Amino acid sequence: MKTTGMLRDDALKGKTIIVTGGGTGLGKSISRYLLQLGANVTICSRRQHVIDETAKELMEETGRSGGSGVVLAVACDVRNTAEIENVIAQTIEKFGRIDGLLNNSAGNFISPTERLSYKAFDTIVDIVLRGTYYFTLAVGKYWIENKIPGTVLNISTTYATTGSGYVVPSAVAKGGALIMTKSLAAEWGKYGIRLNAIAPGPFPTKGAWDRLFPEPLASMMDPTSRIPLHRVGEHGELANLAAFLLSDYSGYITGESITIDGGEVLMAGEFNHLEKVTTEQWDMLEQTIRQANKASKKE
Repeated sequence: MKTTGMLRDDALKGKTIIVTGGGTGLGKSISRYLLQLGANVTICSRRQHVIDETAKELMEETGRSGGSGVVLAVACDVRNTAEIENVIAQTIEKFGRIDGLLNNSAGNFISPTERLSYKAFDTIVDIVLRGTYYFTLAVGKYWIENKIPGTVLNISTTYATTGSGYVVPSAVAKGGALIMTKSLAAEWGKYGIRLNAIAPGPFPTKGAWDRLFPEPLASMMDPTSRIPLHRVGEHGELANLAAFLLSDYSGYITGESITIDGGEVLMAGEFNHLEKVTTEQWDMLEQTIRQANKASKKE
């Protein structure tokens, strides 16, 4: 398992990337690697004190190497277009331009759908879908007006294409964002703008993971039991993929959603549950099938 950086140290040197939800979890891990690769990064989330602490921590970690980028922390609720415009303006003022956008802000409820209020459903859709298309539209207009080729990367989910019970607002929102990714990849390609998505499987993050899966639900939902590789993802693995898709090395990839889940979605196959059958049970089953075949030949 290789989780160290896979790209050359200056792969993103001179690039400026906005990361929504960059103060914690996966957004923070990806931002760290983008900085190590030389990118300047604007991290945003609703809580200024959280992103201020993250910015300080990331600069202390990555600033030791001369080629690392600089962090700008700007508070933003992605449901508010004025705050989005402020992030864009401050980023341009600080770094001169914007080259990439990572839509990572998210929210979720694990709940039977009939238990949700209208407001609860709206909250998830507004953050995940509305926030994604607001930010993408704002940055896209800036790129088109200034004739700048840009790259958008959306953090999606495997159930954006399959659907899933008990996370219906998230599935609706992620599904919509994925279709937007593909649609705009076709429409904006003529401007040199690429849009792609990553569909992660389980990548546990302290805090978010605990809120979604408190005990005893965490033990009941052990994801490794349904993943062919029998482990969860490492943040470095996702950061490597994200950096590649935001870099010029992926310049001929657009409109794609890349799944990184250890094979989890493959387990939906009708007979994949047979992995629980023991060797002894397979031996018994084989003998039963042989005897049944012999009996049928005699008839």
